[in-house]
Amino acid sequence: MSARVVAIVGSYRESGATELAVAAVLEGARAKGATTQTIRLSECPIEFCANCRQCTQAPGGERGRCRQHDGLEQILAAVESADAIVLASPVNYYNVTALFRRFLERLLGYVYWPWGQNGPTLRCKLQPRKAVLVASAGMPGFLIPLATGAARALRLAARMLGAKPVGQLWIGLAAGKPQPTLPARTLKRARRLGMMLA
Repeated sequence: MSARVVAIVGSYRESGATELAVAAVLEGARAKGATTQTIRLSECPIEFCANCRQCTQAPGGERGRCRQHDGLEQILAAVESADAIVLASPVNYYNVTALFRRFLERLLGYVYWPWGQNGPTLRCKLQPRKAVLVASAGMPGFLIPLATGAARALRLAARMLGAKPVGQLWIGLAAGKPQPTLPARTLKRARRLGMMLA
């Protein structure tokens, strides 16, 4: 049976560096026989977290359900049926985009945090799926995990979604022109990472 890989993309532009990198990762996964799906958060009706914590109150390993009925449930169902995920966002103002941050905050149902308990507890510590993390920025790529919160946000999202990162792709100097292109070596690395997910 072929692996199923789902990409969650927090980019505002389909033609941006982040999208190009994700497309290459998924191309690599398909080359190894995987089926792939791309979910663009810019196209999904997701509301902001209301911070009511209703989704955190019931005990147990099952994800708590949000009281808001929007596109989140469909996204999480796709992720939970996947063998691997790609989590991707450009860096805006030293962190993931507001689109990705809104999605991240809505993952609260993966923790148990009843009233009276000082902090949340992850409902399930198992990590049955693999993840590749992708971020692009105007700064040099090596600075993304050092000078921004993007890498930490992507890792947190992976943890909440039960995924263990097996690779990351930090793309730097991506803001030099309106229609970015990626160097051949970056595309090759992206495809290799995708093959690791299949």
